[in-house]
Amino acid sequence: MEQFDEPSHFDGKAYGIIIAGHFQVDDTYMTSRPHGMDDWLIAFTLNGRGYFKVDGAERVCGEGDIALLRPDTAHAYGTVKGESWNFVWAHFTSRSVGDQLLPVEPLSVHSFEQSSLRSRIDQAFRRILSDSRERSELWHELCANSLREILMLLSQLRKQKLDPRVAEALHYLSLNMRSPVQIAKLAKMIGISPSRLSHLFKEQTGLSIIDTLNQMRIRQAALLLEHTNRSASEVAYDVGFNNYNHFIEQFRKWLGTNPSGYRKASKSPSLS
Repeated sequence: MEQFDEPSHFDGKAYGIIIAGHFQVDDTYMTSRPHGMDDWLIAFTLNGRGYFKVDGAERVCGEGDIALLRPDTAHAYGTVKGESWNFVWAHFTSRSVGDQLLPVEPLSVHSFEQSSLRSRIDQAFRRILSDSRERSELWHELCANSLREILMLLSQLRKQKLDPRVAEALHYLSLNMRSPVQIAKLAKMIGISPSRLSHLFKEQTGLSIIDTLNQMRIRQAALLLEHTNRSASEVAYDVGFNNYNHFIEQFRKWLGTNPSGYRKASKSPSLS
């Protein structure tokens, strides 16, 4: 039995048109547009499998895949035979997001192997659906911003050279910067051995996992020293150092000076 969420849409003068929806369909579902559409189509597969056909070529989309279809592109899409397809989608005009975020290919399909990125895409689509239904005072701006977030993540993915497992590790470190890193736990979460993760991480970033974590902490500490009145010891604790001498040592390693010297050299007129 096919289940459809009613599409949500807006026509904001400053933002163009966005129409969004969530479909869960069986293998009888198929749409054909031999003359294309006037707007863009983006579809994110939650589970199951669907397909897109453009210029006689077929691309299958599975869980975590995003398809992006240009306007005026003859196409057909539907559910893979014998499968079901659960996906969220949006039609939009380039005026909604800006041409700089959009690809040149008639059809582009991208796989989000990182669970953290999949989660962000899913959340952004859900915000588009809920904001367009609730229609608060700024709902159209919120929808456009969520769509731009999705397209920026896609643009970043196209440019990214890191192995997805390394990217996932970096994301984990950024979210857990203040906590001691347990490489065995991190490797298990990503799905590879600790030795393989350590080797791959160093090979692709040039730094060890521990050095990368400490570099993140020191960069954040530098910002706090520059833009707040917190003491160096308070800043050390804020970014995850429980040993002040270790903080000083790492600060010198990454920035070539101590915290007080850095603060004097980079005084900010807007301390708060």
